[in-house]
Amino acid sequence: MAGIVHFEIPADDQGRATDFYRETFQWTINAMPEMDYNVVITTPSDEQTGMPKSPGAINGGLFAREGELKTPIITVDVEDIDATLAQVEKLGGSVVKPKDAIPGMGFYAYFKDTEGNVLGLWQNLPAGTAEGAAG
Repeated sequence: MAGIVHFEIPADDQGRATDFYRETFQWTINAMPEMDYNVVITTPSDEQTGMPKSPGAINGGLFAREGELKTPIITVDVEDIDATLAQVEKLGGSVVKPKDAIPGMGFYAYFKDTEGNVLGLWQNLPAGTAEGAAG
């Protein structure tokens, strides 16, 4: 069973959104300017893996609202993004953003379900793999 592992919140003004979520919920938000992205820490996390310490807890991100990525997105962990995207299309969904790599971490993609909702997919790099390459 695939689990929900991440959330993302789009923003027209990431600085304003960062201030809002920090002040409202006391979340830790760390900028990743090279990706025009902000990592959102909502729960204590393991310093080595970055994974939440509490079972079922998730962290997330803030990103610039654009294109079809206009509403909050939940991200599902899958073993094979390519196979999952093929299944999405077979069942009437569509690919919004094809598989792409976050070097040293894994792969992500976005899809639209049959109801018009955009969701994310995440695939960890295999153990022992140092770099990711889309493909």
